[in-house]
Amino acid sequence: MTFKFKSQATGDLLMLSAHAQALLKHIGKSADPKGILTPQEMPAALTALKSLPGDEPLDESAAAKKDDDDEPPDATAVDLRLRAWPLIQMIEAAQAAQQPIVWGV
Repeated sequence: MTFKFKSQATGDLLMLSAHAQALLKHIGKSADPKGILTPQEMPAALTALKSLPGDEPLDESAAAKKDDDDEPPDATAVDLRLRAWPLIQMIEAAQAAQQPIVWGV
């Protein structure tokens, strides 16, 4: 099953339920099928997501490095911190536009 995050500031973001629920829990939101992240909650959410433990710095070069490896992809090797990157980008864009992010609606 998937979660679809929506905002008027960005395109939709699809994420597997297990990953979405873990990220929502980390930012202090309920993993209910429906929810909202308001612009007022976004600074704390960004801080929480960027503080996730991981092996590499959280930036675009780290994400690109994971994609450019010569080894075959291993889904179990992708840590939650790297999976958070698209949501972090969405939150930053939505925060700049002062638009909420919703899911399940």
